[in-house]
Amino acid sequence: MAQASRQIQTQTQQQVQTLSPQQIQVVKLLELPAVELEDRVRAELLENPALEEGKEPSADDYADSPDAERESPEDGGDTDYDSLSDYLTEDDIPDYKLQENNRSRDDNKAEEIPFSDSTSFYETLKEQLGEQDLTPRQRELAEYLIGSLDDDGLLRKPLDSISDELAIYSGIDASPKELEEVLHVIQDFDPPGLGARNLQECLLIQIRRKMQQRRPGHADPLLKTEERIVQDCYEEFTRKHWDKIQQKLDIDKDTAERAIREICRLNPRPGASMGETIGKNLQQIVPDFIVETADDGTITLTLNNRNVPELRMNRDFTTLLEEHTKNKANQTKESREALLFLKQKVDAAQGFIDAVKQRQNTLMKTMQAIIDLQRPFFLEGDESLLRPMILKDVAERTGLDISTVSRVSNSKYVQTNYGIYPLKFFFSDGYVTEDGEEMSVREIRKILKECIDGEDKTKPYTDDELTEILKQKGYPIARRTVAKYRQQMNIPVARLRK
Repeated sequence: MAQASRQIQTQTQQQVQTLSPQQIQVVKLLELPAVELEDRVRAELLENPALEEGKEPSADDYADSPDAERESPEDGGDTDYDSLSDYLTEDDIPDYKLQENNRSRDDNKAEEIPFSDSTSFYETLKEQLGEQDLTPRQRELAEYLIGSLDDDGLLRKPLDSISDELAIYSGIDASPKELEEVLHVIQDFDPPGLGARNLQECLLIQIRRKMQQRRPGHADPLLKTEERIVQDCYEEFTRKHWDKIQQKLDIDKDTAERAIREICRLNPRPGASMGETIGKNLQQIVPDFIVETADDGTITLTLNNRNVPELRMNRDFTTLLEEHTKNKANQTKESREALLFLKQKVDAAQGFIDAVKQRQNTLMKTMQAIIDLQRPFFLEGDESLLRPMILKDVAERTGLDISTVSRVSNSKYVQTNYGIYPLKFFFSDGYVTEDGEEMSVREIRKILKECIDGEDKTKPYTDDELTEILKQKGYPIARRTVAKYRQQMNIPVARLRK
């Protein structure tokens, strides 16, 4: 007889950290930039009658009011019906607003100068998509393809991969051929070249768009030559083998030069140029911090809360709660429910005020640490003076969690004497030279660019040669790293820099 298997039960002790509702509220407020914080505060003002806009009265104002002589209700021991005296003490007067900048009214206030940030062209392409006569399925596929475009406006993912993604993540069975038909619709959008799968297709789309704009029966021979060069001699074109192009297409030197000159005027990054032209009209960014550097080296930091309303407890609302609390001995069911409602709203109002105050303290502490770590940049404005800095460096200096620092640095901007920068601009990895000196990746890129700018354009440096030059300068970086930095700076390979 087989022995029956027995299930063994064991007990384990495990610590699980959960966030309180107040902590969750603080975290959510931390993630908001200045403009969104203003909207959030105004929404809370509309939702909670215990909260009102305005500066909190001082202690003297309370002393002069008729309610100053009001006796505090006795403590009945019930936590749901405690007195509001804890909320109305001088120590709890909301203090979350920073001291306003003491510049004169005639000065141009830095925080009043908005900075425009380039935005994605996704919404603009969706507007063009709305003008197309498509089926709901085609429209859904088109939206997915638009979302798959990179910052240059090109579709670098193979259609096979996109077909797999749609099947896995969206449950849509679309063949590559069906996706290609929808992609051709997107390739008719403006600016020309969007949706191309490589540079060759991008150039061909732009040339053929020009052909379509010509009057019927008035074909341009030069455009036809441009099309033939890109379509049939693309490799020779990228290698600048002009003689081979002339021989292959049987055209004279003057025609080849004119066509090549026109091709070089085409836009290889239609999406990027689109972002530069329309981004400024789509989104304005108000800096969250104002950092001013005086001539004597003094750096002043202020938090830009100019449009965020000041908050205070509604005095009439809290007085009403006091009246209900004093009469709790002879309360009806309706009165108890009203008291509970009042107490919940007051607790929520005070919690929100405390959360806004904590947000201000956390933001100021984080930004001050960034200033301390990157002080040379804030004094000179020279990008090369930025030292290597990661989230952990700021977290250790402030005593905050790395995730908190990450939330603060995300979507936040600071205005300095040298321009407006996202907080992420100040974070970069580091590199230690042979002499033990810690250098930022940004500075290495600058040195690399200087080497390329000073090269002989008839014989530009290869990545191997650049690697050797940097090694001689004290930066023994691998060749693949040099290639990566060069690509990040949008610098082509040596044969395309001739």
